[in-house]
Amino acid sequence: MEETAGRNCKIFEESNIVDVNNTVGENSIVRENSSVEEMNATEENIIFTYFKEQLSIAHGAPESYSPLALAYIGDSIFDVIVRTIEVSKINKQVNKYHKDVSKIVCAPAQAKMILAICDQLTDEERAIYKRGRNANSYTKAKNASRTDYRNATGFEAVLGYLYLKEDFERLIDVVKMSLEVLKE
Repeated sequence: MEETAGRNCKIFEESNIVDVNNTVGENSIVRENSSVEEMNATEENIIFTYFKEQLSIAHGAPESYSPLALAYIGDSIFDVIVRTIEVSKINKQVNKYHKDVSKIVCAPAQAKMILAICDQLTDEERAIYKRGRNANSYTKAKNASRTDYRNATGFEAVLGYLYLKEDFERLIDVVKMSLEVLKE
């Protein structure tokens, strides 16, 4: 990796990026012989691709994962997204971040979110949700009812599925819809 002089961006030589231009305040990545669609896909996936390449991560089709494995990764993804949102709002003490994030990344809140947006999920996402919700988990929720815990597991399974499918646009759409539910 080499750093571009005077800019806060990195050029990944491994991914054949040949130029980085700042246009109208946005970063646009230009590849040799690339279409606009390919450039957009590259912008969305460059970090994920770099991460997978550098750590030698290869995974199978997300449909082949157990619902609890999908929920496991989905829980982490949701936590990172919510933490990022909270940290970007205002600088405050870490325990206050934790308190605010914990109100969102908990089984009762996740259950409320998934039940409110369930009709906005695709058939495929709804099937993943049901697989996650109906999975036999041997862990018990600390501060949630069994129903909330199961619904939250289904929610996390959907997020994990979208993440492993590398459908980041839809992942963010589902998270945005979910967070809107808590604002109401």
